[in-house]
Amino acid sequence: MIETIQWTDTGVVMIDQTKLPHEETYVTCTDHKQVAEAIRSMVIRGAPAIGVAAAMGVALGMQRANTSAEFEQICETLACTRPTAVNLFWAIDRMRRLYSELQSRPIEEIREMLATEAKKIRLEDIFINECIGRNGADLIPDGKTVLTHCNAGALATAGYGTALGVIRAAVASGKNIDVYADETRPFLQGARLTVWELQHDGIPTTLITDNMAGHFLHSGKIGCVIVGADRIAANGDVANKVGTYSLAVLANENHVPFYVAAPISTMDLSLSSGNQIPIEQRPARELTHVYGVAVAPAGTAVANPAFDITPHRYVTAIVTERGVARPPYLESLKDLAG
Repeated sequence: MIETIQWTDTGVVMIDQTKLPHEETYVTCTDHKQVAEAIRSMVIRGAPAIGVAAAMGVALGMQRANTSAEFEQICETLACTRPTAVNLFWAIDRMRRLYSELQSRPIEEIREMLATEAKKIRLEDIFINECIGRNGADLIPDGKTVLTHCNAGALATAGYGTALGVIRAAVASGKNIDVYADETRPFLQGARLTVWELQHDGIPTTLITDNMAGHFLHSGKIGCVIVGADRIAANGDVANKVGTYSLAVLANENHVPFYVAAPISTMDLSLSSGNQIPIEQRPARELTHVYGVAVAPAGTAVANPAFDITPHRYVTAIVTERGVARPPYLESLKDLAG
């Protein structure tokens, strides 16, 4: 299994996803500010993985802190990194609740229990992803190609993956499938990360550009589309990597099922629709340069939203660790969330 993130005696160790697929190198964060920067700069990325990193960042920060004021400052530093992925805030809130319960304890005990909780969140995430995989495997048609966008695999989680976890589980169940992976401009998570992961597992994978998706969906070759999510509103609207909305519309036009795989922690039932989900804006340089080489004229105006919102009417089903939700999502997601 790919080790995305680990708590060690020397710090929080994570695979540097900005260097893949050319270099498999690891970064060791020795304080919470370094964890925050790793999240912000996409050394670690993917909603579940960001949540695990945030929990570990809180625990790491408190190894050198003593007061409630310092604890809150650590939480705020991590919370300011990326606004769209709700798992970030879910994990920080979980650590806040634990800290509140422990405040009367000796500081060494608090530090130990925060670290234990962060490690527990990591292990829970792996187990949750395996459950998502099992719950979604039956949705994958045998003998067809699966299309995916961005990276919702082991690298986007603590291990195994959400959308790629479903693909892995389908293959493990004996299904004969292959995968088409969108390159996912501008950060190329599909080309750099998804293809690398699936090759690592020996699953046949073909890389396509984002604007080829309509061609292949129309061809009849694609049996389904499956993607991850960074936040899901109460009505089933889904925030995911920019380009997901276009893919969902194309899938709907060509009568191809469009599935979303995500843990319950990615649901934000406090939001009535996707219109309320904040959309992160990334640096212009991600568009104007590729590996440091300028590909646009100097001074080019750039719009670079990292995510878009897929309306629930285009989502065939949402696969979670507790089961598969189908429309109407206002009812089914509420039931699964408990």
